Amino acid sequence: MKTAITAIAAILLVTSATSFAYAEVPSWVKNNAGWWANGTVSDTEFLTGIEFLIKDGIIAVPPTNVSSEKSDGVPAWVKNNAGWWAEGILSDDEFVNGIQHLMMTGLISVVNNEEPQQITSESQNNDSKLAELEAELEKCSEIVKSYKRIDCQKPIEKAIMLHKYQMNAEKFIVGPITYYWFGINSEGNGFEISPTGQPILSIRMLAENTSSEIVALNCTSPQICAYDVWDGSKAFKYSGMDFTSGQIALNPNDSREFNILFGPNIGYGGTEFEYDSSKNYEFRINENFGSATVQLNLE
Repeated sequence: MKTAITAIAAILLVTSATSFAYAEVPSWVKNNAGWWANGTVSDTEFLTGIEFLIKDGIIAVPPTNVSSEKSDGVPAWVKNNAGWWAEGILSDDEFVNGIQHLMMTGLISVVNNEEPQQITSESQNNDSKLAELEAELEKCSEIVKSYKRIDCQKPIEKAIMLHKYQMNAEKFIVGPITYYWFGINSEGNGFEISPTGQPILSIRMLAENTSSEIVALNCTSPQICAYDVWDGSKAFKYSGMDFTSGQIALNPNDSREFNILFGPNIGYGGTEFEYDSSKNYEFRINENFGSATVQLNLE
């Protein structure tokens, strides 16, 4: 099997004519890839979801040229690769190479990709704390040994991200956790109707533990999850999320971004997200330590 995988990886490198310059895929996408590989999720549902995630910047893919040769269907080796990637046999780069092949042959269309919205404001130009953090980050680049440089950068980058959320995002205090959200149409947050008519909603928030105890955010399955979307009469369960082993454990004064996607029904207790322009939609938080509702203002 290992030989076959190596051969497939080589084919990917040749056929896609792209580079591994930068590839990043959230871990929760592996569930969807596995379900696609075993037939639980259809080709259309998976490709629509991946297309949206690329457009919204949740999956980072290197620049890909579209070939004049189009494909009528997904090659078997691409689906096999998705399954092997979901099992941890293939790397993110090898999985993204398969996605690039689908983009190159027109099965996934990502046109006029906009630059991610920057979390900036006029007030940040005079933000002394941000300037101080950025100066500290710049000093890290002077460290020669890569592992020490990364150890220097990570906590500062995290502090910069938290500071930007604190300064610019909407705040929701729920017991020991403060949730920050930039709203729809900000980086990582979006709503659109796919070409197949499927509404797709992505939510990205940052949670900060302001207490002196370890606190866990909980979402073990679509049915057992402290987070959903409510339209006034029906609750919608997620299609994908990045809670590791069903939890995000936050140490005192720690913070973490998390993503939840609502779209096609992936099974296992999930629901298909539906949109009605006459209804108001809320993202609901219902943890054992408290609850809150976030108005989504979908259009």
